[in-house]
Amino acid sequence: MTVPPAPARAGAASGDDRGAAAPSAGRHSWSGLARGADADRVVRALTAPEGMGVVITGDRGVGKSLVGRSAIAAFGADVYTLQLRSPGNGTATPYGCLSFTLARLPQSSLGSPTAILHGITSLIRDDAAGRKCVILLDNAGALDEQSTGVLLNLLQTGTARLAATAQRTTDLPPDFYWLITSGQLAEVRLSAMTELETRKVLQAALGHRVSTALASQLHELVGGSPTLLQAVVSEQIERGNLVLAGSVWTLVDEVVLDGRTALEDIVRARYARESPEAREVIEVLSCARSMSLSRLARMYGPSPIADMEEAGQIVVDRTDRHFVTLGDRYLGDIVRNWLSVERRLELRDKVPGHREEELGELTVQDLLAYAAWTLDCNAELAPAHALAAAQAAVRLFDPKFALKCAGSIRSRDREWPEGQQQKAAAYLQLGLPLQAMSALDDISEAQLMALPPRAFANFIASKADCMAWLEDRSGKVPELLRQARLRLQESGPDTEADGLACAGLCLELCEFNYLSFIGDYAPMMQRLRDAAENTAADAVDPDFRLRAAIILMEALGMTGRELEARSVMRDIAGQLGERANVPRLRENFAWRSFNVLLLAGQWRQSIDMLKDASGRAGHGLHSGSAATDLAVGLAYVYAGRGHLALDPLLAAIAQLEVRPSLQSLRQAYAAAAFAYAQMGNSVQATIYLDRARSADGPGRFVVSSSADFCMDMASRWLGDPDAKDRLVRAAERYDRDGLYTLAGISMLGATVNGTVKDFLFMEEIAGRRQGQLAELSRVVAVGSRKKDAETMLDAAALAAALELDAVQARCAALAFDFARGAGQASLATAAHSMLESLTDSVPSLPVIPRNKGPLLTDRERQIASLAGNGVTNKDIAQEIGISVRTVEGHLYQVFTKLGVSSRSDLLGLI
Repeated sequence: MTVPPAPARAGAASGDDRGAAAPSAGRHSWSGLARGADADRVVRALTAPEGMGVVITGDRGVGKSLVGRSAIAAFGADVYTLQLRSPGNGTATPYGCLSFTLARLPQSSLGSPTAILHGITSLIRDDAAGRKCVILLDNAGALDEQSTGVLLNLLQTGTARLAATAQRTTDLPPDFYWLITSGQLAEVRLSAMTELETRKVLQAALGHRVSTALASQLHELVGGSPTLLQAVVSEQIERGNLVLAGSVWTLVDEVVLDGRTALEDIVRARYARESPEAREVIEVLSCARSMSLSRLARMYGPSPIADMEEAGQIVVDRTDRHFVTLGDRYLGDIVRNWLSVERRLELRDKVPGHREEELGELTVQDLLAYAAWTLDCNAELAPAHALAAAQAAVRLFDPKFALKCAGSIRSRDREWPEGQQQKAAAYLQLGLPLQAMSALDDISEAQLMALPPRAFANFIASKADCMAWLEDRSGKVPELLRQARLRLQESGPDTEADGLACAGLCLELCEFNYLSFIGDYAPMMQRLRDAAENTAADAVDPDFRLRAAIILMEALGMTGRELEARSVMRDIAGQLGERANVPRLRENFAWRSFNVLLLAGQWRQSIDMLKDASGRAGHGLHSGSAATDLAVGLAYVYAGRGHLALDPLLAAIAQLEVRPSLQSLRQAYAAAAFAYAQMGNSVQATIYLDRARSADGPGRFVVSSSADFCMDMASRWLGDPDAKDRLVRAAERYDRDGLYTLAGISMLGATVNGTVKDFLFMEEIAGRRQGQLAELSRVVAVGSRKKDAETMLDAAALAAALELDAVQARCAALAFDFARGAGQASLATAAHSMLESLTDSVPSLPVIPRNKGPLLTDRERQIASLAGNGVTNKDIAQEIGISVRTVEGHLYQVFTKLGVSSRSDLLGLI
């Protein structure tokens, strides 16, 4: 079968055809980007001389039909195509896929199966009018016996070739399966796109950067289907939820699918093919989001549930509860939109365990599902369940849902004070401290007086968290805590002793958190140690010591006790498994550990630690992705790898600009400025530096100190003469406050062009610290002060061990200068080679060698290069056409200029 060459696929434009054309791209362009190679395989199978066609297999939604249509479209008008679909409705309707063709036959051709076979064959030949014919058959796994016979005859007589789709070859009728095993029908197996492939398709189609987090969210939503990906992206752009922020596409809010675009057609077609019972299961799971297998099986029996799982319609997780979700999340979002409030309530009342007296036994997942289901019906939750759902949503970092749940609690309800605290926590997660403070201010004095000691202490802790973010209230937190302690001391004799003790521990943790927020670590070090070892506290609050140890870990890391901090980190990690259900504990540990590792120079380990911050990715689809992107970018910047930092940093900035987070945007701008400066892009570095300066405001000390450091380093890299002085002053301030880790890092950044006094101070600070980064700082200080090339090469080796590229380049450049000045040719060669190896990762050196190479003439450089590679004087003379004596004269000049004494020393210098 001869087929004309395939036309160029849509979406295959050059890299210059970028911009915002993707939303209006052609129908098949996204699948063309993702499935072009698969369509080519189908074309080759259909044109193979000895073959009968091809079967395209793969899971639901991977684009089998679209690949088949794309392949057939490549043939153009020279090939007659017939598109058929097996009904797949659970009944074997005779000639089901050929019903329209059958209706065109004359009555005389309907007398017997043989007459029908010959009639359909003649009709197709007439329609083809001498052209080759290709039949595209969707859902071939549900083919009836009569249709199978007709299609086999068409293939065996050469009337047509077949492109069929099925999930598995074993689903096909036996005759077709035999054709595959005998090699007469080829198989093209499609897999769902990987997350990386999803990101590449998004970037190619949208024409701008797409963050890893966004690609991951959309990939999870559509299951790797390019067709669904295009439909979802088009809908989110139309709704204004997917926007281009700067040069990065990002989501403004959670993905909500209402089916206003082509996605609804896809869902309706799939939904219509399901049995009534399967439809109701889909409706229930659409409303519930997830449900335990036992509850679902009680409603519909195990057999239908097993069938739906086998078909991939539902997914059962591997936890003890065996939670069930829809295989395609987008299906649930759209079906839920179709259902009336009455239907949703009717379905909710069918679910066992949803009666009022049973709700206290629900798991967190079931509770959130019940809450979402109830709120979707525009009904209010009972106060106790609203509070429990709000607490769970805050814990899972879904602040908007927490606010919706807490909104069902009224001021007259006894849950009101705790509900307002959950509102405050949710507002803080959204970066809205004023609203958080307002929520707490709505609790009356009478309600506060009625709180038991532990609940009162929790309220004070919530209030202190909010006040810390407000410039006019932050300094009042110590007085707030003092007054709270006095009130607890004045409790009546009937107050439970354990309650008072628990409240006291809560206030102590609150104070520790506040002092770490403002960076006042040194004064509380001994109290933190005592708290982390206070075994007596276990009787009233078994988590107190672990929470105190987490803060102690950070405090040790900040005050120069880096090795001790990492030892505490390991101890805590060993205990976390026993505390898996303690709210926000694992997340708190992961993020404080990230800072400890980053400031100790262990940037790779700090990125790995983010994987444990599972609390950030909870009920909300994109919750915490900006924070993760920012942290990864920050780690790369601290490592001197600005070229790797840029993508995650720009993705974080895009998300933070549309969804602000407290103080993080300033840090993101500063880190981006530093990254651009490391890459030698002074224009962009200056732009982001200005943005960071204009984003000033109150912030957590760890964040604000990091932002200040990045801004000063970017300024120093850009040649700001005052940047060094700012870094030195910051180091002196940190040194006075006992924050030796930060002081050492600031001095390491300030002393690129330091004085003897600077290096002595840097060496002094290094002596107060622990770990590899402290030793690196000490060696850099000693080598720079003494202008010792060998010591600087040792420092470069230490930097290489920590993979700190920019510091390594700085040490190598100084080693080269010092070696050249001292006439140490071998050390100069080693330093030069190291600099050359860092060319790609450090395009803009933090220190430019003053004597990177003496001025050699072109002829001297040519001769030196040959001599360094072992070519004899005689051979050099013959190669370039001069006398041996002239070669010797040039080499004498080269040796004198370079300060070397042998030919081997030339290797690497030229």
